[in-house]
This record gives sequence, C-alpha cells and structure tokens, in this order.
Amino acid sequence: MSSPLTAQQLTAPGAYPGLDVQLHDGGVLEVVIRSEKTLNSVDRQGHRALTYIWRDIDAASGVRCVLIRGEGRGFSSGGDFGLIEEMASDFGALTRVWKEARDLVYNVVNCSKPVVSAIHGPCVGAGLAAALLADVSVAARSARLLDGHVQLGVAAGDHAAIIWPLLCGLSKAKYHLLTGESVSGEEAERIGLVSLCVPDEELLDRAWAVARKLAAGSPTAVRWTKYALNNWLRAMGPTFDASLALEFLGFTGPDIHEGLAAKREKREPQFQEDAPL
Repeated sequence: MSSPLTAQQLTAPGAYPGLDVQLHDGGVLEVVIRSEKTLNSVDRQGHRALTYIWRDIDAASGVRCVLIRGEGRGFSSGGDFGLIEEMASDFGALTRVWKEARDLVYNVVNCSKPVVSAIHGPCVGAGLAAALLADVSVAARSARLLDGHVQLGVAAGDHAAIIWPLLCGLSKAKYHLLTGESVSGEEAERIGLVSLCVPDEELLDRAWAVARKLAAGSPTAVRWTKYALNNWLRAMGPTFDASLALEFLGFTGPDIHEGLAAKREKREPQFQEDAPL
C-alpha cells in the first residue's frame, strides 16, 4: 500500500494545472481556480485537475479543511469553448469528460475533509459544481450562479440533479435549470442554494473564518458528521447518473453545435423545432 500524500506534494508547482494550491497555518488548504486568459474557465487539463485533486486531498496528511475560490473577477466561467467543441466532435473526449464529470461530484461528496467555497462573480459549470457541493458555501452579494446547460443545448447534468432540489426545492430547481436564469448571491441565500451571503468586501474574511473554525474542530466529529449528512446526496446517485448520461447524450446531437455557435457569436440560439422523443 502506498503512503498517504503529503501537503508538500499537493502544493508542488504545476501538480494541478489551472489550480494554485497552498497550505496555510492550521491545516487549511487553499485551492484557487486561475486562468490568466479567461475568467477562470476550465480547459482539458484544468477539468481533470479539479476532478481528481479531491481524492488526493482526502488522502493527504496535514490537511484539516479546504477553502476553494476563484482568482480575479469571478469564481469560474465553466468549461472553455475548446473543451466543449472537443466533446461535441470526439467520442473519446466525450467519454473521458463524462467520467471526469461523474468523478468530480462523487470525489467532492466523498472527500472526508470539510470544504468551504468562497463564491464571487460568475460561477458556472464545473466550478459551480465544486462551489455548491462544498460543505459550507459563502457567496458575495454580487455573485452570479448559473447552470447554463439548457442554454447550450444539453440537459442539466454535472451536479444539478443531485443537489439543487435538495438545497432550494424542486420548483426553484426546475425554474432555474430549465430556463437557465442566473441566481444572485442574495437570492441564492434566500432560497437555500448557498449557506451564507455577505457583502463583497467581507467574502474572503468570512470564508476564512468558517474554514479556520472547521479546521480547529474535532477531525472525527466534523468528518463523520459530513459523511452522514452526505448520505442524502449519495441517495440521489441514480438521479445524478441519469442526468449526466442525458447531458452527454446531448453532445451527440445537433443542438449543442447551435448552442455553442450562439455563445461564440453572442446571439440567441435557434434550436431544432422538435425532439425525437
């Protein structure tokens, strides 16, 4: 059996492309989503890193809590257009990302260490999955949470079906997931989609305070409470698996190409008139 990872291995430069990882006093591991060219969008390497870092965190010694945030103007704008285009045209890429998307959700759910997310600006796609699956989510008032799958022409997969109905109720989940209407930080707190909403200038201070409090607690008490509560999410595994399968089936159809073209051209999409269902 291999030895557990050390914090030094987790924080080695370049270990997780698209992510900056730093261990702070008290065992709080800071994970920062960063892309210099885009609003922290996630490319092929970044998507894989965001998926599998949670397994390594779970196994790593010296980590008591995780704080995840985005650099600059927002949390993350989701998968970049290049990755989406690759998925829509290459079966190998499609199946690879399907597995990563599945593993991302289950890896965050099954990570024993508590996770705090600090959400500001746009929060979309894989970034949104990590942000909402965190054990405590702290949003700035100006945060904009968006599940844009339907606008792109595919079913709302990723994390949506496993957690949105549980957090904000089925009616609100259906409204936002079917229409693609974004949710502000204030509205997200009001409907229960996030744990807390704070003024923008207080976001990091509040998120760090929560992370340090969790890190200072009894590791067994905190982790076992998380494990038990996350059985609510595990029970929704079949629903999540179905949503993810339907999302990725959509990448083989015509609407994804029109949805992606509309995004590139900044116009409203013109989807097919009917579906063969």
